[in-house]
Amino acid sequence: MIPAQPENPHIELVGTNGEVSLLIDGEQAMQAWERELMNDSADILCTHGSEFLEVGLGLGISALRIAHNPRTRRHVVIEKYPTVIELFHARHPAPPPTLEIVEADFFSAVWNLGVERFDGIFFDPFLPAAVRSNQRIWDEVMPPLIRSLRPGGAFLPCFTTQPTLYWMSYFERATVVRCPYTAYPTTYYTQGMTSGNAYIPCYFKSSGREAL
Repeated sequence: MIPAQPENPHIELVGTNGEVSLLIDGEQAMQAWERELMNDSADILCTHGSEFLEVGLGLGISALRIAHNPRTRRHVVIEKYPTVIELFHARHPAPPPTLEIVEADFFSAVWNLGVERFDGIFFDPFLPAAVRSNQRIWDEVMPPLIRSLRPGGAFLPCFTTQPTLYWMSYFERATVVRCPYTAYPTTYYTQGMTSGNAYIPCYFKSSGREAL
């Protein structure tokens, strides 16, 4: 059985010395310095359609960017933790009508996403290291997730500070955009670097026309 995301973690939004961090069980789940990269990622996704899914709400930066895009008709966000949702609504009490936030565990919800419902997926849930690195889990989860994409649909995971194509085995093709970044001095999830280049990968489901 696929392990669920952690149950009942301690979640807090911390603002100190000009730094804003969403902490889950003490880990830096997301920080506000990511805004430009999240906005760039959202803008890339929105060039590929009008109906989108996002896994993981975080600070809601990408969710709002996607939902506010004039091309977007519907943007569904799956978020497991009610505290994260409450923190988002406290900061954004009047989100756009295109935005729908669903409280659910992604590992359960993925089986009910349906077939060819979305033009694009932004994927950035908070996951323990043991889940992130477990290939068996992704071999089970990615097929139903990809089935929910329309032909030619885009799958865009969170940016990385290494130019790798981690998800390439599940897709036909991919693009990568390089962007500069500057993190907080206290950021530790950027492999020890607080500035440099980040990479935004975007993977594409087969359109079924490649052989034509």
